[in-house]
Amino acid sequence: MTPTNPNHHAPAADSPTAGTLAGRREWTAMGVLMLPLLLVSMDVSVLYFAIPSIGADLEPSGTQQLWIFDIYGFVLAGLLMTMGALGDRFGRRRLLLAGAAAFGAASLVAAYADSAETLIAARAVLGLGGATLMPSTMALLRTMFTDPGQRAKAIGLWSGVMTGGIALGSVLSGVLVQYFWWGSVFLVNLPAMAMLLVLGPLLLPESRSPEPGRFDLLSVPLSLAAVLPVVYGLKEIPTDGWNVRYVVSVTVGLLFGALFVHRQRTAASPLIPPALLRARGFSPALVLNLISSFAMLGSAFFTTQYLQSVLGRSALEAALWSLLPSVLIGVAAPVSAGLVQRGVDRAYVVSGGFVVAAAGYGLLALAGTGSLWLVLAGAGVLASGIVTVMSQVTDLAMGAAPVERAGTASSLMETGAELGGALGMAMLGAIGTALYRHGVGPEAPEAARQTLGGALAVADGMPGAAGAAVRAAARGAFVDGMRGAAVAGALLLLAAAPLAVRTLRTAERTAPPREPAGPERPAGGTRTGATGHDALALDKAP
Repeated sequence: MTPTNPNHHAPAADSPTAGTLAGRREWTAMGVLMLPLLLVSMDVSVLYFAIPSIGADLEPSGTQQLWIFDIYGFVLAGLLMTMGALGDRFGRRRLLLAGAAAFGAASLVAAYADSAETLIAARAVLGLGGATLMPSTMALLRTMFTDPGQRAKAIGLWSGVMTGGIALGSVLSGVLVQYFWWGSVFLVNLPAMAMLLVLGPLLLPESRSPEPGRFDLLSVPLSLAAVLPVVYGLKEIPTDGWNVRYVVSVTVGLLFGALFVHRQRTAASPLIPPALLRARGFSPALVLNLISSFAMLGSAFFTTQYLQSVLGRSALEAALWSLLPSVLIGVAAPVSAGLVQRGVDRAYVVSGGFVVAAAGYGLLALAGTGSLWLVLAGAGVLASGIVTVMSQVTDLAMGAAPVERAGTASSLMETGAELGGALGMAMLGAIGTALYRHGVGPEAPEAARQTLGGALAVADGMPGAAGAAVRAAARGAFVDGMRGAAVAGALLLLAAAPLAVRTLRTAERTAPPREPAGPERPAGGTRTGATGHDALALDKAP
């Protein structure tokens, strides 16, 4: 056996060595990590019900109101890759705690903001803090849980918390705004961030790359210029259609994306090492994760509107109903992890997840204008299939990535998820909008042809029978659009199922042999033999 460099893949102090079973301290630390992760995911949707109150108090312009809502997600998506690389170089725990401090301070400023400009700036800092927290939590999980089975469970919980937090954020927003004031939606962040700042140094191991190299500053603006215009353009297309401004925005982002890729290939110390994308199974996991995010957020574009505008539920009622599908989310990740641990090939588990998610879209394709339970069932089945895919491909990607690149690997997966979600909303939203406009017909008022909300507003201003006819036609046209988008989503997911089998089986065939599961584990908790991660290190050792 070729001797290994003692500095290569060196585990951080206080963290388990490769193959060691994590104990009570690591699982307690994971519980501490899940709190900020939950809040970061909740902040994506926490303003859903607070915007009207904010508008009444701060009187923002239409543009300012859009930026209050969107700036968080834009900054988060744009800085994920930068923050993941910074964590690998300067310490993931250090970056996590700095991000928690920034997130807490920005939450306090946002809660008591007295102008739209102050709130926009605070939301931008919240996005910056979120961009440090998300890749750092995943990278620290990769460091703390080196046993493959335990890591799979931890990542499954991470995926469930991320997905559930988005649904919980809107409900929490509605409850807090109803009983307190809009600033309270930000104050809930403070206790969790304070707990992280106190317990993090005691429970979380510090970890960083032993040979980080120079930080490539030029890659930072290039990554921002690549991600932000694409995310902005894709998120606006479902609402306003294929406006020239949004098409140009996406095109500019893609051009900067090409420059960013060129920089990573030619720089001496790139932000995203090309070798990471060549790690066994990493690139397939990245693509499959993007497809799953496409399907998840593409469906959310319709189901949230369906509950409110088609069924006529209040915003808070709709949010409470939308929590029901989350029950299946909590079951999906542990079940999929258990199947893999019992010897079912991961490729077939991921493929099965895509098929289950396609079945969820199939249920949505059968919905009518009064199908509450069918839509909730479809959303739940879809979400459980997607979480199955996400948890497994994330575990695959993090297991394939070298420990010293865990933050970078996590940030790439999350950036891909952001882009996939924006793309899903744009493409499926465009299909649904086209079918909706065809359904309402060219003779309908322009406001009614643009959106279902516009049609309902027009109907409210018309006399009884005429208004009811416009309302019924618009709701029927929206459901037709949702059905068409659901069929397209189902076809995409069914195509992804054999793709997952082919790509992941190929990755498994080229991967180093796994250790056998069973009684070889000594009493101390460390497995005998090399794990897949050890074998990867040996392959690369000088």
